[in-house]
Amino acid sequence: MKAKSSIIAQKLLNLYRQEHVIYGGWPAVNEVFLNEATPDVLKELRDLPTGKFLVKHIENLRSGKTPIDSIERDLLPYGGMMAESEVNVQLTAQEWQELESGIADFTPDETGLNNLQQLSVIRKFGDQWLVAIRAALTTKPELLKKWDIVSQTHQAYYLWNSANDIINQPLSERARAQVQADMPEYETYLPMFGDAGTELLEKLRSFITTMKSDETENTEETI
Repeated sequence: MKAKSSIIAQKLLNLYRQEHVIYGGWPAVNEVFLNEATPDVLKELRDLPTGKFLVKHIENLRSGKTPIDSIERDLLPYGGMMAESEVNVQLTAQEWQELESGIADFTPDETGLNNLQQLSVIRKFGDQWLVAIRAALTTKPELLKKWDIVSQTHQAYYLWNSANDIINQPLSERARAQVQADMPEYETYLPMFGDAGTELLEKLRSFITTMKSDETENTEETI
């Protein structure tokens, strides 16, 4: 039970830190916090870096102090730096033209992602391009809806590469814990790759099962 609680706590902390790139934003992650933050998980969170802030946020949600679609400013991850960066994103007329054309031409595959990331308006934001462009598009709902497809495609390929790296590395307890924490995302995105994605998902599940079997055998040998 303790191991499971620690895994869930780490997953919730990851969601808290990465809310700015998660589809659905605060309304989506807050629902997860409310559903999965059991007393044992909250106890584990308090021992993690910045976990106390998340615990306070969850308490505010449950008391009704904080609406389901928001968070108190002093509890924002990274001290609110990501929120500040989003507010100040501005593009020139030329950058808008390049961005709108790039989004219109985007295809939800690896080639489409590579082509989009070559645009000057994308490269200027470095590793924060997904967050920055989303912030710039807040007043353009139609483009923002198309940008969601870009974000989902990016996340799908990130998880595809991550899953392949994991199963090609030596088995470890740390890797198993991470796979367990991220399994909901793997189950959401890997099927997008068809049969290959489904096969990779089964390998991840087998990876977890193998680790559990090894632990059981080691325990029996010790006894």
